Amino acid sequence: MKRIPSAELLDTDAGTPEEVAASLADLRWFNRWFGGTHTTLRMVEQVARTTQAKSLSILEVAAGSGYVAHATKDSLATQGIQLSITLLDRIASHVSNGGRSVVGDALALPFRDSSFDLVSCCLFAHHLSPEELVQFVKQGLRVCRKAVLINDLIRNPAHWALAYAGTPLYRSRITRNDAPASVRQAYTGPEMLELLRKTCAASVEIDTYYLFRMGAIAWKP
Repeated sequence: MKRIPSAELLDTDAGTPEEVAASLADLRWFNRWFGGTHTTLRMVEQVARTTQAKSLSILEVAAGSGYVAHATKDSLATQGIQLSITLLDRIASHVSNGGRSVVGDALALPFRDSSFDLVSCCLFAHHLSPEELVQFVKQGLRVCRKAVLINDLIRNPAHWALAYAGTPLYRSRITRNDAPASVRQAYTGPEMLELLRKTCAASVEIDTYYLFRMGAIAWKP
């Protein structure tokens, strides 16, 4: 199945405030029930085990409301691990939870070197061209102290069919356009590995999770 980049309506807020809010609610639903939160949690747990850290700071890029990061924080707290969260999104209206947040460009992160332990993103990488993805990870490796975490979809014909089959369940017409488009422009595991090896990462680990989710860790040199 060939990767086909296409415009997604949520990228440009191409809808009414109500439609955008409904689409963001759909994203929270996807992440809660279909592997999103679990994938990020497992990656952060792996970093904590590897580095023996009990406290981590994380920059969540293209964060929206930050649902995945905050759900991960709550789960880690039960294990005695503290997670300090900063959210970054290029559209201020997407960040609405009242926490610590910044409006900025993911390809030119507005932070000093080694500002956070982790730089993470969820359902963002597939929006980027191969060149942009490499640039984002390079920026993330500059800004992080330990690793860049990528939680994203895996392109697969069965996944694409599921995205269409779920259309009646989506709250927003934005999601009805964006869900199949997201799958169609997502990367496969081998494609992601090839791109991450073009960065300065010391090593790269990629695992697959429930319902066509990918978790990629690019470790800081």
